[in-house]
Amino acid sequence: QAQLVESGGGSVQAGGSLKLSCKFSSVNYGRACVGWFRQAPGKEREGVAAIYFGGGSTSYVDLVKDRFTISEDTAENTVYLQMNSLALEDTAMYYCAQGRAGFYGAGWNCRLHGDDYGSWGQGTQVTVSS
Repeated sequence: QAQLVESGGGSVQAGGSLKLSCKFSSVNYGRACVGWFRQAPGKEREGVAAIYFGGGSTSYVDLVKDRFTISEDTAENTVYLQMNSLALEDTAMYYCAQGRAGFYGAGWNCRLHGDDYGSWGQGTQVTVSS
């Protein structure tokens, strides 16, 4: 299994920005997805964004679509999550995960379903305060 390490979390005031990084040791799928998920205390884990690694197609949950941007550096086996206009409700532990892409619609894409992902990092905490 790939080893994934997240970094970049921290504390920020509402309206601020953070950039998370997810570096992984290997790509374990022929068509791989790398996704960001988050879990706040007392809430279920939710998918935030995902990218078809090396292919570029992206997926976002509606709540973050205009504020967060997922990107990749294939040479460095790293995926980033740029988070702008952070709100209190973005406070959570953020996890990155690697999984298998699927052929959905017109091409290879990544879903935000946790069951599609087999390797997970330990998480990085994001705390947004007023």
